[in-house]
Amino acid sequence: MSFSPITGAADTTLHTSAEGLKHGLVDMPTFDGTIKAYFAAPADRAHCPVILVIQEIFGLHEHIQDVCRRFAHEGYFAVAVELYQRQGDANAYTEIPNLVKEIVAKVPDEQVLADLDASARWAESQGADAKRLGVTGFCWGGRLAWLYAAHNPVCKAGVAWYGRLTTGHGPLQVRNPIDVAASLHAPVLGLYGAQDASIPVEDIRKMEAVLAHGGTASKASRFVIYSDAGHAFYSDYRPSFRKSEAEDGWAKALEWFRRYL
Repeated sequence: MSFSPITGAADTTLHTSAEGLKHGLVDMPTFDGTIKAYFAAPADRAHCPVILVIQEIFGLHEHIQDVCRRFAHEGYFAVAVELYQRQGDANAYTEIPNLVKEIVAKVPDEQVLADLDASARWAESQGADAKRLGVTGFCWGGRLAWLYAAHNPVCKAGVAWYGRLTTGHGPLQVRNPIDVAASLHAPVLGLYGAQDASIPVEDIRKMEAVLAHGGTASKASRFVIYSDAGHAFYSDYRPSFRKSEAEDGWAKALEWFRRYL
């Protein structure tokens, strides 16, 4: 299976303008030096709430940067980190199994959570309101969005797009969303496709059962399951994109963040 997130762009790929925004790539300080990050925020507003945008398995490519700009146009300070930087360059891979084996499986969750904490601190240093903190992620990042909602007590809301619930991508990922579902600090909206072969609906039902017996944030969490959608239905640059489900999911994500941030 070959795929390049840049050269394989589909005709449906969206390109969000940066007009009215401040944005760009930066070297962001974290626990062991600096890593690359991209941010976007309204140019004429300060103290915006923060959205941490967690990448798919393909790294910090143009689609994830575009998602940051989409959030910025909605009034958020959005930041996405190159979470694989220590392990390698995801853009150098055209075979997904090799990418997973050689990079993704070697990224510890603890490293990711620390980098996300660092990005929230960095956003605050840039004038954003990191006490109104949300997180969202796609695929690999969807799994991490659940974990981050259980990790950081300051986090107020999460939106997880088709992230795995009961498994990870390698031996360094030892806890999964179902293991922390009862102890979330922030309510999470899960946006999933019923036709996703990698995440059976049965896993969603198991997750719902654990959430129902958890704390306040866990009980407030919700799933939306799109009956005709598969994996990566929001990824407009891929053949898996489904316009109606993507637009509905985006509207629901914005409403979720408006409610809690």
